[in-house]
Amino acid sequence: MNALADLGAVAAAAGLMAGGYAYAANWPTSQIFGRTLIAGPNDTGSTHAVALTYDDGPSPRNTPALLDLLAEHNVTATFFLIGEHVRKHPELARRVAAAGHVIGNHTSMHPNLAKKNKARVREELTRCQQTIEDTIGVKPVLFRPPYGARTRSVLRTARVLGLTPVMWNVTAHDWDPIGVPAILSRIDKGMAYNRSRGKASNILLHDASHLDGAEPASRADTITVTRTLLQRPALRFTTPLEWLGT
Repeated sequence: MNALADLGAVAAAAGLMAGGYAYAANWPTSQIFGRTLIAGPNDTGSTHAVALTYDDGPSPRNTPALLDLLAEHNVTATFFLIGEHVRKHPELARRVAAAGHVIGNHTSMHPNLAKKNKARVREELTRCQQTIEDTIGVKPVLFRPPYGARTRSVLRTARVLGLTPVMWNVTAHDWDPIGVPAILSRIDKGMAYNRSRGKASNILLHDASHLDGAEPASRADTITVTRTLLQRPALRFTTPLEWLGT
């Protein structure tokens, strides 16, 4: 019985360790593996500070309409671009930058960096960095790991390359076919929670899919959700650059 109890204790400890590692590597607000930029303090007045951040682009199917919408409301967003998508759609990437939006590094091929060795991590970040810089003349200073997956080594490599890792504190789940009402509900709950803690909101959205090929995925729901948020006067839109150093 003692031997069985010992085995059970070992298994339980191993399970706790695995769970702790998964939390540290994937939970967006975890800081166990190192500091990441999430969000700054909320506004002191009646408005709520919100950063609209879009991953996986650019996409010829979705990004132009999104850019038109943001321009209509004179709002600056943050686009974490995949290097290979920039290479395939250089004019669209240049349009994002020309509109004044913040450009971030989202790796070259969108792998799970927590499962890659140090050399591959560095290659993914440097190739994306070089592709963006060569294409649009902008050197990103922000980096978002695909899936939010990171380790100490991933974060260290990013910082060595001059990149600030940026996570989020509102997950819209706009990549799932849950519909506009459900996406907005998730966003509203996240913003309410952040506001109650005196924090701004950094919303994870997508203007593309990392799997995009000849037939890019639709992000029509994301565009509709964005339109709804832009029409809310109580929201003040900003970017993670405002929160650097706060």
